Amino acid sequence: MAEILTAIFNTSNLSATVRMATPIALAAMGGSFSERSGVINLGLEGMILSGAFAGVLGSYISGNPWLGVLLAVAAGGMMGLILAFFAVGLKADHVVSGVGLNIFALGLTTWLMQVIWKSRGTSEAVAGLKEVSLPLIRDVPVLGAILGTNSPLVYLMLILVFLGWAVLFRTPWGLRIRVVGEHPEAADTLGIKVHRIQYACVVLSGCLAGLGGAYLSLGQLNWFSMNMSAGRGYMALAANIFGQWNPLGGLLASFLFSFTDALQMRIQAAGIAWPNEVIQMLPYLLTVAVLAGAVIRSRPPAALGRHYEPGRNT
Repeated sequence: MAEILTAIFNTSNLSATVRMATPIALAAMGGSFSERSGVINLGLEGMILSGAFAGVLGSYISGNPWLGVLLAVAAGGMMGLILAFFAVGLKADHVVSGVGLNIFALGLTTWLMQVIWKSRGTSEAVAGLKEVSLPLIRDVPVLGAILGTNSPLVYLMLILVFLGWAVLFRTPWGLRIRVVGEHPEAADTLGIKVHRIQYACVVLSGCLAGLGGAYLSLGQLNWFSMNMSAGRGYMALAANIFGQWNPLGGLLASFLFSFTDALQMRIQAAGIAWPNEVIQMLPYLLTVAVLAGAVIRSRPPAALGRHYEPGRNT
Protein backbone atom coordinates (compact mmCIF):
# COMPACT_ATOMS: atom_id res chain seq x y z
CA MET A 1 0.00 0.00 0.00
CA ALA A 2 2.83 2.40 0.82
CA GLU A 3 4.33 1.79 -2.61
CA ILE A 4 1.01 2.61 -4.29
CA LEU A 5 0.57 5.84 -2.29
CA THR A 6 4.12 6.90 -3.14
CA ALA A 7 3.44 6.24 -6.82
CA ILE A 8 0.30 8.39 -6.72
CA PHE A 9 1.20 11.41 -4.60
CA ASN A 10 4.33 12.94 -6.11
CA THR A 11 5.08 15.92 -8.33
CA SER A 12 6.56 13.76 -11.09
CA ASN A 13 3.25 12.01 -11.53
CA LEU A 14 1.36 15.32 -11.58
CA SER A 15 3.81 16.79 -14.07
CA ALA A 16 3.36 13.75 -16.31
CA THR A 17 -0.41 14.19 -15.98
CA VAL A 18 -0.25 17.72 -17.40
CA ARG A 19 1.99 16.66 -20.27
CA MET A 20 -0.08 13.63 -21.19
CA ALA A 21 -3.33 15.61 -20.99
CA THR A 22 -2.20 18.05 -23.69
CA PRO A 23 -3.26 16.16 -26.85
CA ILE A 24 -6.46 14.91 -25.20
CA ALA A 25 -7.48 18.37 -23.99
CA LEU A 26 -6.81 19.97 -27.38
CA ALA A 27 -8.85 17.33 -29.20
CA ALA A 28 -11.61 17.50 -26.56
CA MET A 29 -11.88 21.25 -27.12
CA GLY A 30 -12.12 20.59 -30.85
CA GLY A 31 -14.91 18.15 -30.11
CA SER A 32 -16.68 20.84 -28.07
CA PHE A 33 -16.78 23.23 -31.02
CA SER A 34 -17.83 20.55 -33.49
CA GLU A 35 -20.56 19.01 -31.38
CA ARG A 36 -21.86 22.33 -30.06
CA SER A 37 -22.59 23.08 -33.72
CA GLY A 38 -24.48 19.80 -34.06
CA VAL A 39 -21.86 17.59 -35.77
CA ILE A 40 -20.81 14.40 -33.96
CA ASN A 41 -17.04 14.10 -34.24
CA LEU A 42 -15.79 10.54 -33.94
CA GLY A 43 -12.94 11.42 -36.27
CA LEU A 44 -10.78 12.99 -33.56
CA GLU A 45 -8.56 9.90 -33.50
CA GLY A 46 -7.76 10.23 -37.19
CA MET A 47 -7.23 13.98 -36.86
CA ILE A 48 -4.68 13.52 -34.06
CA LEU A 49 -2.91 10.80 -36.03
CA SER A 50 -2.78 12.94 -39.19
CA GLY A 51 -1.41 15.87 -37.21
CA ALA A 52 1.28 13.71 -35.63
CA PHE A 53 2.39 12.43 -39.04
CA ALA A 54 2.27 15.82 -40.75
CA GLY A 55 4.25 17.41 -37.92
CA VAL A 56 7.12 14.96 -38.34
CA LEU A 57 6.96 15.24 -42.13
CA GLY A 58 7.15 19.03 -41.95
CA SER A 59 10.11 18.92 -39.58
CA TYR A 60 11.79 16.23 -41.72
CA ILE A 61 11.51 18.32 -44.89
CA SER A 62 12.31 21.74 -43.45
CA GLY A 63 14.40 20.95 -40.38
CA ASN A 64 12.19 23.37 -38.43
CA PRO A 65 9.80 21.78 -35.91
CA TRP A 66 7.57 24.87 -35.84
CA LEU A 67 6.90 24.49 -39.55
CA GLY A 68 6.01 20.91 -38.69
CA VAL A 69 3.50 22.20 -36.13
CA LEU A 70 1.90 24.44 -38.76
CA LEU A 71 1.67 21.54 -41.19
CA ALA A 72 0.12 19.40 -38.44
CA VAL A 73 -2.58 22.01 -37.82
CA ALA A 74 -3.23 22.22 -41.57
CA ALA A 75 -3.44 18.42 -41.89
CA GLY A 76 -5.88 18.20 -38.99
CA GLY A 77 -7.95 20.96 -40.55
CA MET A 78 -8.00 19.10 -43.86
CA MET A 79 -9.29 15.99 -42.09
CA GLY A 80 -11.93 18.16 -40.48
CA LEU A 81 -12.92 19.48 -43.90
CA ILE A 82 -13.28 15.93 -45.20
CA LEU A 83 -15.51 15.00 -42.26
CA ALA A 84 -17.60 18.15 -42.73
CA PHE A 85 -17.98 17.44 -46.45
CA PHE A 86 -19.43 14.00 -45.76
CA ALA A 87 -21.39 14.70 -42.56
CA VAL A 88 -22.70 18.17 -43.46
CA GLY A 89 -22.38 18.49 -47.22
CA LEU A 90 -23.43 14.98 -48.26
CA LYS A 91 -25.51 14.38 -45.10
CA ALA A 92 -23.85 11.05 -44.40
CA ASP A 93 -24.23 9.46 -40.99
CA HIS A 94 -21.97 11.36 -38.59
CA VAL A 95 -20.78 8.29 -36.69
CA VAL A 96 -20.00 6.30 -39.83
CA SER A 97 -18.19 9.28 -41.35
CA GLY A 98 -16.03 9.72 -38.25
CA VAL A 99 -15.11 6.04 -38.00
CA GLY A 100 -14.34 5.98 -41.72
CA LEU A 101 -12.06 9.00 -41.30
CA ASN A 102 -10.14 7.21 -38.54
CA ILE A 103 -9.61 4.14 -40.74
CA PHE A 104 -8.57 6.34 -43.66
CA ALA A 105 -6.04 8.26 -41.53
CA LEU A 106 -4.50 5.06 -40.15
CA GLY A 107 -4.13 3.52 -43.59
CA LEU A 108 -2.84 6.73 -45.21
CA THR A 109 -0.20 7.47 -42.57
CA THR A 110 1.00 3.85 -42.54
CA TRP A 111 1.32 3.82 -46.34
CA LEU A 112 3.05 7.21 -46.51
CA MET A 113 5.51 6.17 -43.79
CA GLN A 114 6.51 3.17 -45.92
CA VAL A 115 6.86 5.36 -49.01
CA ILE A 116 8.90 8.12 -47.33
CA TRP A 117 10.91 6.25 -44.67
CA LYS A 118 10.67 2.66 -45.93
CA SER A 119 9.38 1.53 -42.56
CA ARG A 120 6.09 0.38 -41.05
CA GLY A 121 7.28 0.88 -37.48
CA THR A 122 8.71 4.36 -36.93
CA SER A 123 9.96 7.25 -39.01
CA GLU A 124 13.43 8.70 -38.89
CA ALA A 125 14.19 11.01 -35.98
CA VAL A 126 13.56 14.69 -36.73
CA ALA A 127 14.10 18.00 -34.98
CA GLY A 128 11.62 18.26 -32.11
CA LEU A 129 10.39 21.15 -30.00
CA LYS A 130 12.70 22.10 -27.14
CA GLU A 131 11.30 22.53 -23.67
CA VAL A 132 10.99 26.04 -22.28
CA SER A 133 11.26 27.17 -18.69
CA LEU A 134 9.11 29.90 -17.13
CA PRO A 135 11.23 31.94 -14.68
CA LEU A 136 8.28 33.16 -12.59
CA ILE A 137 6.87 29.66 -12.12
CA ARG A 138 9.83 27.29 -12.00
CA ASP A 139 11.03 28.56 -8.60
CA VAL A 140 7.62 28.20 -6.94
CA PRO A 141 7.52 25.10 -4.70
CA VAL A 142 5.44 22.20 -6.09
CA LEU A 143 3.92 24.32 -8.87
CA GLY A 144 7.35 24.87 -10.38
CA ALA A 145 8.00 21.12 -10.49
CA ILE A 146 4.70 20.58 -12.28
CA LEU A 147 4.48 23.53 -14.68
CA GLY A 148 7.90 25.21 -14.55
CA THR A 149 9.49 23.45 -17.52
CA ASN A 150 7.52 21.94 -20.38
CA SER A 151 7.07 21.82 -24.11
CA PRO A 152 5.76 25.15 -25.42
CA LEU A 153 2.69 23.29 -26.69
CA VAL A 154 1.69 22.50 -23.10
CA TYR A 155 1.46 26.21 -22.30
CA LEU A 156 -0.22 26.88 -25.63
CA MET A 157 -2.82 24.23 -24.79
CA LEU A 158 -3.66 25.91 -21.47
CA ILE A 159 -4.02 29.28 -23.19
CA LEU A 160 -6.16 27.88 -26.00
CA VAL A 161 -8.51 26.04 -23.64
CA PHE A 162 -9.35 29.23 -21.74
CA LEU A 163 -9.57 31.16 -25.01
CA GLY A 164 -11.84 28.49 -26.47
CA TRP A 165 -14.13 28.67 -23.44
CA ALA A 166 -14.32 32.45 -23.77
CA VAL A 167 -15.11 32.26 -27.49
CA LEU A 168 -17.76 29.58 -27.03
CA PHE A 169 -19.57 31.12 -24.06
CA ARG A 170 -18.70 34.81 -24.06
CA THR A 171 -18.84 35.95 -27.70
CA PRO A 172 -21.59 36.43 -30.32
CA TRP A 173 -19.94 33.82 -32.55
CA GLY A 174 -20.02 31.30 -29.72
CA LEU A 175 -23.70 32.05 -29.21
CA ARG A 176 -24.36 31.39 -32.91
CA ILE A 177 -22.55 28.06 -32.64
CA ARG A 178 -24.65 27.01 -29.66
CA VAL A 179 -27.89 28.11 -31.31
CA VAL A 180 -27.03 26.06 -34.41
CA GLY A 181 -26.41 23.00 -32.26
CA GLU A 182 -29.59 23.45 -30.24
CA HIS A 183 -32.09 24.71 -32.80
CA PRO A 184 -30.82 25.11 -36.39
CA GLU A 185 -34.28 26.13 -37.62
CA ALA A 186 -34.27 29.12 -35.26
CA ALA A 187 -30.71 29.96 -36.27
CA ASP A 188 -31.67 29.88 -39.94
CA THR A 189 -34.64 32.15 -39.23
CA LEU A 190 -32.24 34.66 -37.65
CA GLY A 191 -30.11 34.65 -40.79
CA ILE A 192 -27.31 32.47 -39.41
CA LYS A 193 -25.70 30.29 -42.08
CA VAL A 194 -26.08 26.91 -40.38
CA HIS A 195 -23.90 24.87 -42.71
CA ARG A 196 -21.19 27.54 -42.79
CA ILE A 197 -21.00 27.51 -39.00
CA GLN A 198 -20.84 23.71 -38.95
CA TYR A 199 -18.10 23.58 -41.58
CA ALA A 200 -16.05 26.15 -39.67
CA CYS A 201 -16.44 24.34 -36.35
CA VAL A 202 -15.53 20.91 -37.73
CA VAL A 203 -12.46 22.32 -39.50
CA LEU A 204 -11.48 24.11 -36.28
CA SER A 205 -11.85 20.86 -34.36
CA GLY A 206 -9.50 19.22 -36.84
CA CYS A 207 -6.93 22.00 -36.44
CA LEU A 208 -6.97 21.64 -32.65
CA ALA A 209 -6.72 17.86 -32.80
CA GLY A 210 -3.89 18.18 -35.34
CA LEU A 211 -2.06 20.45 -32.90
CA GLY A 212 -2.49 17.72 -30.28
CA GLY A 213 -0.96 15.27 -32.72
CA ALA A 214 2.00 17.59 -33.25
CA TYR A 215 2.59 17.51 -29.51
CA LEU A 216 2.80 13.72 -29.58
CA SER A 217 5.36 13.56 -32.38
CA LEU A 218 7.33 16.78 -31.85
CA GLY A 219 6.70 17.76 -28.21
CA GLN A 220 6.98 14.41 -26.44
CA LEU A 221 9.08 12.57 -29.02
CA ASN A 222 10.81 13.48 -32.27
CA TRP A 223 9.51 10.77 -34.58
CA PHE A 224 6.27 9.25 -35.82
CA SER A 225 5.15 5.68 -35.18
CA MET A 226 2.26 3.73 -36.64
CA ASN A 227 -1.06 4.35 -34.81
CA MET A 228 0.70 6.91 -32.64
CA SER A 229 -2.59 8.39 -31.39
CA ALA A 230 -3.26 5.09 -29.53
CA GLY A 231 -6.88 5.82 -28.65
CA ARG A 232 -6.36 9.41 -27.47
CA GLY A 233 -9.03 10.62 -29.88
CA TYR A 234 -11.60 8.39 -28.21
CA MET A 235 -10.41 9.58 -24.81
CA ALA A 236 -10.92 13.14 -26.06
CA LEU A 237 -14.44 12.23 -27.16
CA ALA A 238 -15.17 10.86 -23.69
CA ALA A 239 -13.56 13.91 -22.04
CA ASN A 240 -15.72 16.21 -24.15
CA ILE A 241 -18.92 14.43 -23.13
CA PHE A 242 -17.87 14.13 -19.48
CA GLY A 243 -16.97 17.83 -19.54
CA GLN A 244 -20.46 18.71 -20.83
CA TRP A 245 -19.24 20.04 -24.20
CA ASN A 246 -17.23 22.73 -22.42
CA PRO A 247 -13.48 23.25 -23.08
CA LEU A 248 -12.78 23.74 -19.37
CA GLY A 249 -14.74 20.64 -18.43
CA GLY A 250 -12.90 18.74 -21.15
CA LEU A 251 -9.58 19.91 -19.70
CA LEU A 252 -10.46 18.61 -16.25
CA ALA A 253 -11.64 15.29 -17.68
CA SER A 254 -8.41 15.07 -19.69
CA PHE A 255 -6.43 15.52 -16.47
CA LEU A 256 -8.39 12.64 -14.95
CA PHE A 257 -7.65 10.29 -17.86
CA SER A 258 -3.99 11.29 -18.15
CA PHE A 259 -3.51 10.97 -14.39
CA THR A 260 -4.66 7.35 -14.64
CA ASP A 261 -2.33 6.82 -17.61
CA ALA A 262 0.60 8.34 -15.73
CA LEU A 263 -0.29 6.27 -12.68
CA GLN A 264 -0.21 2.98 -14.56
CA MET A 265 3.29 3.83 -15.81
CA ARG A 266 4.42 4.62 -12.28
CA ILE A 267 2.95 1.40 -10.93
CA GLN A 268 4.83 -0.60 -13.56
CA ALA A 269 8.08 1.27 -12.83
CA ALA A 270 7.64 0.66 -9.11
CA GLY A 271 7.57 -3.09 -9.73
CA ILE A 272 4.26 -3.63 -7.96
CA ALA A 273 3.15 -7.22 -8.40
CA TRP A 274 0.11 -6.64 -10.59
CA PRO A 275 -0.29 -8.17 -14.05
CA ASN A 276 1.01 -5.65 -16.63
CA GLU A 277 -2.04 -6.18 -18.83
CA VAL A 278 -4.37 -5.13 -16.02
CA ILE A 279 -2.26 -2.06 -15.21
CA GLN A 280 -2.12 -0.95 -18.84
CA MET A 281 -5.90 -1.26 -19.11
CA LEU A 282 -6.56 1.30 -16.33
CA PRO A 283 -6.88 4.48 -18.45
CA TYR A 284 -9.07 2.73 -21.03
CA LEU A 285 -11.30 1.15 -18.39
CA LEU A 286 -11.74 4.57 -16.81
CA THR A 287 -12.58 6.06 -20.22
CA VAL A 288 -15.29 3.46 -20.84
CA ALA A 289 -16.71 3.83 -17.32
CA VAL A 290 -16.77 7.63 -17.47
CA LEU A 291 -18.25 7.64 -20.96
CA ALA A 292 -21.00 5.23 -19.93
CA GLY A 293 -21.92 7.33 -16.91
CA ALA A 294 -21.64 10.62 -18.80
CA VAL A 295 -23.89 9.46 -21.63
CA ILE A 296 -26.60 8.52 -19.14
CA ARG A 297 -26.48 11.80 -17.20
CA SER A 298 -25.44 14.37 -19.81
CA ARG A 299 -27.65 16.49 -22.01
CA PRO A 300 -26.06 16.91 -25.44
CA PRO A 301 -26.94 19.73 -27.84
CA ALA A 302 -30.51 19.07 -28.98
CA ALA A 303 -29.67 18.93 -32.70
CA LEU A 304 -26.48 16.86 -32.31
CA GLY A 305 -26.23 14.36 -35.16
CA ARG A 306 -29.20 15.75 -37.08
CA HIS A 307 -29.02 16.76 -40.73
CA TYR A 308 -30.47 20.16 -41.42
CA GLU A 309 -31.74 21.50 -44.72
CA PRO A 310 -32.94 25.09 -44.96
CA GLY A 311 -36.71 25.18 -44.98
CA ARG A 312 -37.08 21.55 -43.97
CA ASN A 313 -36.62 19.67 -40.69
CA THR A 314 -34.90 16.33 -41.34
